[in-house]
Amino acid sequence: MKNIDWIKGAVIYQIYPDSFAKSDAAGTGGVFEKWDAPETQHGFKGGNLKGVEEKLDYLRGLGVNVLYFNPVFTSAANHRYHTHDYFTVDPLLGGNKAFDSLLAAAHERGMKVILDGVFNHASRGFFQFNHLLENGKASPYRNWWRVNAYPVNAYNQAGEKPNYHCWWDLPALPKFNTRNPEVRKFILEVAAFWLERGIDGWRLDVPYEINDDAFWREFRRVCKKINPGCYITGEIWGEARRWLKGDQFDAVMNYQLSAACISYFGGEKLKLSQPYAGRRLAPMDQKTFVKTIEKLLGQYKWETTLAQMNMLSSHDTDRMADTYGGDKRRVKLAVVFSFLFPGAVNLYYGEELGLSGTLDHGTRRGMPWNNKKLWDTDLLGLYKKLAALRRDGPVIKTGKFSFLKKYCDGRTLAFRRALPGGRQLVCLLNNSGEQKELALDPALFGKKPRIAVNGGVKITAGGGKLAASLPPRSFAVLA
Repeated sequence: MKNIDWIKGAVIYQIYPDSFAKSDAAGTGGVFEKWDAPETQHGFKGGNLKGVEEKLDYLRGLGVNVLYFNPVFTSAANHRYHTHDYFTVDPLLGGNKAFDSLLAAAHERGMKVILDGVFNHASRGFFQFNHLLENGKASPYRNWWRVNAYPVNAYNQAGEKPNYHCWWDLPALPKFNTRNPEVRKFILEVAAFWLERGIDGWRLDVPYEINDDAFWREFRRVCKKINPGCYITGEIWGEARRWLKGDQFDAVMNYQLSAACISYFGGEKLKLSQPYAGRRLAPMDQKTFVKTIEKLLGQYKWETTLAQMNMLSSHDTDRMADTYGGDKRRVKLAVVFSFLFPGAVNLYYGEELGLSGTLDHGTRRGMPWNNKKLWDTDLLGLYKKLAALRRDGPVIKTGKFSFLKKYCDGRTLAFRRALPGGRQLVCLLNNSGEQKELALDPALFGKKPRIAVNGGVKITAGGGKLAASLPPRSFAVLA
């Protein structure tokens, strides 16, 4: 995986295009919802790519070096997972010209760009499916889909179940028949088109639903031939060894990590508006958390672990402020742990400001650029410090991870990242509501360790002794 060394230790920023940033200079018309109004199922905020381009310096200052965009292609849905045209950026976002400008501006700042690839399903507005609706069995594209009966009931007017294969039985999302060579050829052409245009990778939406390893192997060959350094990551919420043998994906979105962090750091305050990947999370004690993380670290080859897309929230989850019960101290502990964990870290837009919201009720809200009262500048400062640590530190990129179990006593959690030769970062976390005093080993921590990022911990040294005083829900990263 040498060609994708750039992803190791990277700070990825996930952008939901409709609600991240809006620029009047984009020249896109339309009637939109008020930016700060609650999100709705069918309404559009009018965010555009020119708006994103104007915020690149903000993102660079945050420490971001990779942009991941939720779908940008032409669509009749605000989330754009209902694709109409895979070769055209949505006109509401500014079209292909705006995308080319943004891509060039990002690359000038040393930022990579990853696009969302929705290849499992399209939309009723997708030309080949619309052709089927208009012509039924006579359509030359009828084998692009799996149709059980005619006429196709794509609008579910009588409330009956769709008579063709679609995602989660949603009639607006017809599933491609990827066993059809014409469909495979089309999807591979899309993948190639945008890589040749200059993107740096693909995030694949629900790729497990295309249950065909040969297809994904071919997808990888096509992509890597165009750009050997392109990054391919998949939305798989559980264990993913099947796809991570080196012949399909480089990584997956690490929802296993986020689930463990929610359960441990959220603890008795964790709160979810709905099940997480189909399961209900419960508070987790430290012993179980350590075992869970060690199991996770052992699932894949080390080079694969270093490429994982680690995240704590996304467009498909509640925001952290809600998930962690409104306790910012718990949020901070989870953020520190994730930023020091092996792999890339994916930061969902607005989390650095402490925005609140649950899925469909604030998760995809408008970014409050003009309402600084909603900005948690303390949290923003922490993200900046942690991102700087990742950007400037080879230890974060490739250093081995291990728990310091001598100090893991059920309340204090200690771990380190270390390179051969002695370079290391050590983290102390007090995930309890009680003050904790620790006697530290100078041979491990150094006689006078430097606190690279401090969350309330006091280190004292003298007389050959080293001690740490950790207030409740505090942390320190020692260099």
